[in-house]
Amino acid sequence: MNHLGTIIFYVENVEKTIEFFEKAFGLRRLFIDPSGSYGQLETGSTALGFASFELASQNLPQGYRKITPKELPGCEISFTARDVHRSLNHAVKAGAELIASPEEKPWGQTVAYVRDSNGILIEIASDMMATTCSKDSCCCH
Repeated sequence: MNHLGTIIFYVENVEKTIEFFEKAFGLRRLFIDPSGSYGQLETGSTALGFASFELASQNLPQGYRKITPKELPGCEISFTARDVHRSLNHAVKAGAELIASPEEKPWGQTVAYVRDSNGILIEIASDMMATTCSKDSCCCH
């Protein structure tokens, strides 16, 4: 059976991107390879990786679509936070661009959006299970 191992985004500068995610979200660096073209962050059972545009060109010679800061991409990284407002403020102070302020969704989850200097869209959200699951109404208890 397959399992999700790593999510990889192609970026202009791997080191700068890793540093941003360390500072903005408190993630721990696993490594950056000696060439600086690939690095990973510890995020739990699935690693978050960043690869250089040069490596993308080597791996995907038929071409690929670069993420740019000019438009929002069709995918996102989603982080669960105990305090969405605090996490959002920390990310913005670290250099993230505010895209959408925290909003409570109809299902009870609070969600906000930022993006990094590469244009990667990042959701900061409260725990979905904490807002939708109670001992009386959830099938997981």
